[in-house]
Amino acid sequence: MTSLSSVRPDAPAEFDAWRSARHTAVTSATGNLALVETRWLPAGADPAAEFARATAEAPATVTVTTLTRSNLDTGEPEHGLRFWDSASPAIQAFDSISAFAYDPDWVVEAQFTPVAGDRTIPFEHIRDNGGSRELVVPGDITFTRDGVDYSLSAFDDDGTLLLVFGDATNRLDGDTSTYASGRFLFVQRSDEHDGADTGFGDAGPVTLDFNRAFVPPCGFSVQYNCPMPPAQNRFAQSVEAGERNVVFADGFDIYTL
Repeated sequence: MTSLSSVRPDAPAEFDAWRSARHTAVTSATGNLALVETRWLPAGADPAAEFARATAEAPATVTVTTLTRSNLDTGEPEHGLRFWDSASPAIQAFDSISAFAYDPDWVVEAQFTPVAGDRTIPFEHIRDNGGSRELVVPGDITFTRDGVDYSLSAFDDDGTLLLVFGDATNRLDGDTSTYASGRFLFVQRSDEHDGADTGFGDAGPVTLDFNRAFVPPCGFSVQYNCPMPPAQNRFAQSVEAGERNVVFADGFDIYTL
């Protein structure tokens, strides 16, 4: 774990730049706030034809994209369409993403240890009514903090390790509260090796900069189905670092749309 004396002097400025980039990303034409509909196609439907028809019928502010998932019961692929509106009510009502002040004590050095084969761990998803989906976890992330040993599971998110974690702030109200379902964090490789661009590969050091923990997409739109933190990724203590909650103006609530 880093100490105050070892923190790079430009780290707070980089944190501010990251915050600004996040604001730009979530308000973009296909950003988290723009997702207004996820439409799963019936079995037997032609995804290409449905996509073409939806694109032709979409208003000028709407972008249509495709997605797939595995059926919870059969494992068979299911096809769907997503509709992104650059003039969505959520974008228009968006104010900011609240966050803790930068804290160098929450830049944690850890160790990544790969496992043989494609190990999967069940992750419950927020909109699956208690069901879980098996996600590939390429290895274990271990570190010790305040005398407590942790072994976390981050899954492969298109070539990058994504940590889904929870902590005591998820259960709080007020200025130290965070998104109730947990937060996300991309794992950074700390050394140089052939897998550095992917964040995993051989065993080696990784960095968990909790200052860059972020509110998951489901905090911006109810159209997302985000994974929930598994038991091993839940901290008993408060992680007072990173993003906290999405702030909307005039009492706007994504759940009342």
